[in-house]
Amino acid sequence: MAKQKASLPVIRRRIGGVGLLRWAVRVASSIVLWTALLQLSTFFGLPLSPLRAARPSCIGNRNTSATASAVTAVASDDVGDLAPPALPTRRSYRSNGYLLVSCNGGLNQMRAAICDMVTVARYLNLTMVVPELDKQSFWADPSDFGDIFDVNHFIYSLRDEVKVIRELPHKFNGKVPLSMQPVSWSSEKYYLRQILPLVRKHKVIRFSRTDSRLANNGLPLKLQKLRCHVNYNALRFTPSIEALGNNMISSLRKTGSFVVLHLRYEMDMLAFSGCTHGCSGQETAELTRMRYAYPWWKEKEIDSEKKRLEGLCPLTPGETTLVLKALGIPRDTRIYIASGEIYGGEKRLAALKAEFPNIVRKEMLLSEDELHLFQKHSTQMAALDYLVSVASDVFIPSNDGNMAKVVEGHRRFMGFHRTIQLDRKKLVELIDLFEDQELSWNEFCTAVKELHEGRMSQPTRRKVIAGQPKEEDYFYANPYECLGPARKRREKLKHTET
Repeated sequence: MAKQKASLPVIRRRIGGVGLLRWAVRVASSIVLWTALLQLSTFFGLPLSPLRAARPSCIGNRNTSATASAVTAVASDDVGDLAPPALPTRRSYRSNGYLLVSCNGGLNQMRAAICDMVTVARYLNLTMVVPELDKQSFWADPSDFGDIFDVNHFIYSLRDEVKVIRELPHKFNGKVPLSMQPVSWSSEKYYLRQILPLVRKHKVIRFSRTDSRLANNGLPLKLQKLRCHVNYNALRFTPSIEALGNNMISSLRKTGSFVVLHLRYEMDMLAFSGCTHGCSGQETAELTRMRYAYPWWKEKEIDSEKKRLEGLCPLTPGETTLVLKALGIPRDTRIYIASGEIYGGEKRLAALKAEFPNIVRKEMLLSEDELHLFQKHSTQMAALDYLVSVASDVFIPSNDGNMAKVVEGHRRFMGFHRTIQLDRKKLVELIDLFEDQELSWNEFCTAVKELHEGRMSQPTRRKVIAGQPKEEDYFYANPYECLGPARKRREKLKHTET
């Protein structure tokens, strides 16, 4: 009995020790579990805070860290159904085959095409291979998808919609897939009736061109929202591009707000559009030779002046300078020029710099080493311009190309941030009248301001023109279906008050 009594305290101490040990293990396990969850959240790119808390004001100084996060975050207000769940559950479906896509064009044309192709893959229950990017066009950028976009984020953020794989299974090695170009501006019914039977027959299909292959309008709402989900959530630039873009935005924010001028006046734009207003005879001849040197460009003989008067040419740097002044842009405004190399160099920018001395180019914000990394990678360079353009206080494109449209739509999605949509057709008429001294400066300014009162990205529905998809409003410029009604009413009121 004495031995038993003596052993009781020992037993109690052992039991107490075991309890403490279990408690310590539970605490340690909880810490490990929470750490793992945080790592997974980061890996999947899940938003940790709503965009509205990070969205900067359009007037005055902004918080630079908030601006940086706002560039890539997904708007949470009224569009929560577009954001992925905390941990996307893989959608289980029987795949009808594999879809390969070879995107063509510049960054933003390819970006929109990827959104369309993911939507097609989802609708037809296909397995999609990570898209191939254009390496054959004028820009000759050798970048792969993973050099520009975050592949892991792309795959995992879409796992609840469509299965995306990095490459075809080995069993298809050596097999030449059926290659074709889908009909432009097609509805979902075209893909269901014409494409799905081909995929089922051949198992693998490649779309060799992907630009504008899905209609702007008339698609089911869930497909339109999926296009937005891909564009504003799944397509995220690589961490290195995001970091560099955020550094550029922070540098621009040091002195307050800034404007982005998308000055589309590069050599390729002028050559292929035939827009030579303001160019010398020698420059016009050079641009014409370049156009004829590319056999894939069908339109060779172009009436430059006719296109200009129809509003189909970008404004020249000189014309843009007049318009900015007439709109009342203050002289000391910091203006970032989003573009490639301006045709004509510094000489063409002389008037713009004289009127707006705080002109900034990416070459002024990046080090020589950083610039060197982007040499011969124009698509990656365009990604930096995209980030800065989306984050700006005001975005002003001098034409209505793919970047202008896609950036405008992204800014609408983030809260109808101001984009001034220049009416080039009427502007060139006013500019010619002013330069011919038929309008005074005050009359010119008044006319320009009145012309653009309703062209500041106010909430509106897309213009639909049956049978003329090229003439109607582009889906990615105004993704109306993805903007909640409460937000539209609020933003419409905000624009009315300002």
